[in-house]
Amino acid sequence: MTTCTRILEFDAAHRLVNHEGMCAHLHGHRYRAEIECAAPLDSVGRVIDFSVIKERVGGWIAQRWDHAAIVNGADERLLGLLRDIGEERVYRLDGNPTAENIAAELLKTAAALLAPIRVVRVRVWETPNCYAEVLG
Repeated sequence: MTTCTRILEFDAAHRLVNHEGMCAHLHGHRYRAEIECAAPLDSVGRVIDFSVIKERVGGWIAQRWDHAAIVNGADERLLGLLRDIGEERVYRLDGNPTAENIAAELLKTAAALLAPIRVVRVRVWETPNCYAEVLG
């Protein structure tokens, strides 16, 4: 089996409910997501065209996460504030928007958007030094 990886980047804000440090405060990151796919090579000699990953998964990210607030769905304080200021780009996540949970959400989404191609790994870089990885 051969794999290929497409890198996608986006900017988003988040905060972590009950975090013991600075991440309890609303802040933003330049996220970098790696989407790794696996399949037998097609007649052209590729797993999947990189532009398909960009169009489908990158398009999904652009519509929902880029320049948005990714928020714990139970964080009523932040959700209320965002409603009060009329912020429309809010994505509710089950649980805290950690790199681990964002990677898991992206794996689930990418797998659905790219089927029947298998998404075998999603890595989400929260900073240049820190990433979380979820295997499919």
